[in-house]
Amino acid sequence: MALITENITLPSGDRQLEGFFARPAGEGPFPGLVVIHEIFGLVEDTKRWALRFAEAGYAALAVDLFTGRNRTVCMFSMMRGLLFDSLDHRGIRDLKATLNFLEAQPSVDRERVGAVGYCLGGSLAIAWACTDNRLKAIAPHYAMNPKPQEALKRLCPVVGSYPGKDFTTKPGQQLDLALDQYGIAHDIKIYPNAHHAFCNEDRPKSYDHDVAEDSWERVLAFFGEHIH
Repeated sequence: MALITENITLPSGDRQLEGFFARPAGEGPFPGLVVIHEIFGLVEDTKRWALRFAEAGYAALAVDLFTGRNRTVCMFSMMRGLLFDSLDHRGIRDLKATLNFLEAQPSVDRERVGAVGYCLGGSLAIAWACTDNRLKAIAPHYAMNPKPQEALKRLCPVVGSYPGKDFTTKPGQQLDLALDQYGIAHDIKIYPNAHHAFCNEDRPKSYDHDVAEDSWERVLAFFGEHIH
């Protein structure tokens, strides 16, 4: 599939965020996805996933939440936000601004938008979706849950992928139970022998091709039902 790709900047409060936007060639409108990076920022692997979603028919915007700031400071700030102010911190506000930008693109169908996130990005996707009903579905990978857990009752449909040998295994199991309790459509899978960052090709010690591909197929199928 022919793609159009570009580096973009978008406004969020008093700052500008950078991002990588990939979409199919043509007028669309296409379903939109915000792709949220790991704790290391907008690395090449995140851009590869954005490209892959674009090849699957999505207008995918990978945003750099650390734009113009010290990465280490941002990492600690984001983690503190997730732990102590899960539903209202700078990361969540930046993601809402990112979706504002994405929805404004002529090539995007604003009625069909979702998010996919990895590690920190997966945790942000869950917390964000608890506060923004524009999202039709999300796909967190090896993510933590927001506090309080009661916030999960406001989630959209979720397709989640978790390693069985990781600190996020238990949160994935808890999310599965909570979504059962709240009657929210979901597909949560724990991969018993997988480790954290199993989707990241640039981390060979943890990357697991078979698990990453299984997760990819599940995400596409789930998004195809709820977004595409």
